[in-house]
Amino acid sequence: MTEQMPIIDDRLAQSIIDLAMRVAEVMLSIGASAKEVTLAALRITTAYGLKSVHVNVTFNSVMLSDHRNGTGDPITLMQVVRSAAPDHAKLQRLQALVNEIESGLPLHDAITDFHKTRRIPFMYGDAVVIFVQGLLGVAVALMYGAGPVMLVLVLIAALMVALAQYGLGRLRIPLFFLQAAGGLVLVAFAAIIAAARAAGIEMFDGVRPSVVVASGIVMMLAGLAVVGAAQDAIDGFSLTAGGRILDIAVMTMGLVVGIVTGLEIARQMGYGLEMPASIAFGPPLGHLAGAMLIAAAVAVLNGSGLRIIVSSTILGAAAWAGWYVLATLSGAPHASAVFGGALVASFVGSVIADRLSVPSIAVTTAAMIPMVPGTAVFQGLLGFVSAQADPAQFLVAFDSLFTAGLTGIALAAGATLGLMIGSPLRLRLGGRKVLMRAKARPVSAAGGTAAFEIVRTEPEDPIAAEYDDPHPLTKPNEPEE
Repeated sequence: MTEQMPIIDDRLAQSIIDLAMRVAEVMLSIGASAKEVTLAALRITTAYGLKSVHVNVTFNSVMLSDHRNGTGDPITLMQVVRSAAPDHAKLQRLQALVNEIESGLPLHDAITDFHKTRRIPFMYGDAVVIFVQGLLGVAVALMYGAGPVMLVLVLIAALMVALAQYGLGRLRIPLFFLQAAGGLVLVAFAAIIAAARAAGIEMFDGVRPSVVVASGIVMMLAGLAVVGAAQDAIDGFSLTAGGRILDIAVMTMGLVVGIVTGLEIARQMGYGLEMPASIAFGPPLGHLAGAMLIAAAVAVLNGSGLRIIVSSTILGAAAWAGWYVLATLSGAPHASAVFGGALVASFVGSVIADRLSVPSIAVTTAAMIPMVPGTAVFQGLLGFVSAQADPAQFLVAFDSLFTAGLTGIALAAGATLGLMIGSPLRLRLGGRKVLMRAKARPVSAAGGTAAFEIVRTEPEDPIAAEYDDPHPLTKPNEPEE
């Protein structure tokens, strides 16, 4: 029997680690979770024969280190993660590249393919993105049973918000002020509608300004990575989760500042918005159509291809069905219904994502957006402005914001639990069992890092095992670590 021993000198090891680090950096910047990034880096280094690499992922950096088993000088490389928008089409290409590397793609070809993938521009142009943002607002209004006139007004309001944020973004204004400007524009447009109703214009009689504001809030909260932050926290990446949660909080506070400022200015000018007791959803068919349109629009905004858009639309319907059964038919609390809907969509998405060769986070994130608590956020903010010194109104407003926070937690928890439950089934459906287990080294709550090892069991066909070595550089007759 013969053995093939790979010879990996320091220069080759540095090239391998550099490729894994750059792939991890791009994946983290376009929406992948910290655990997925860590596993992708380890899969690349393991495929090329490096078995002692440690990966440290934080919110704004990726570090890889190989201590060389004490036989040479340690190699440590770090890459700063630049802030970027989600790009699920590029994420899909990177995951396919990692699979090709495990199948035996040479290192030089892998580096070339990576640089080609990294330079691929966003799939859609600015005009398409702005128009889809307007459709996202229309979809939310459709869930509230809006009529034709209101749908047109919501489309105009959403386009105004998108254009304002796009113009300020070209000036490199921070996201906090972009959200604040969007909230200010949204409330100003709703105040104009309220003034037109007060002036007796017949066309605006059936228009509800509260629906316009709630639709805009959901549109501006659609890009927040709530599910990714919760998944990182559960997986033990506390630094990454903390950074994402802080980023979400800053963007949400920007929206709050813009809306509260706009509401106060409108009230001082005598065009204050009335506080609705609740914003009721429309008929089930319209609600379902709105949820599916929201999922499709968010998938486009995340740079997804046609396959991911169709999958996200179907999962949006599945999430709505789970929510509707629990909330309407069984009478469960709203947060419990949201948890059930997110669990169903995430579980189904995690299973079909591998079959369709698409990232699971790409198809599940878009399906969660229809359940974002935009109505509760609007009612809470409007209640704080209208409360003045009335403790009863203040408590009602606080209850609305507390409900919004509880809904967000339920949404993230259901999505994360669905991914965890669906992962073992997804791996068994692939014909080869792959077990991802944590090493014995404990996870530090302060450091926020976690280590994983990849353990592959034999395929179901024992005869094919001799010809199915996923790592050609490893010893063919020696079990992997």
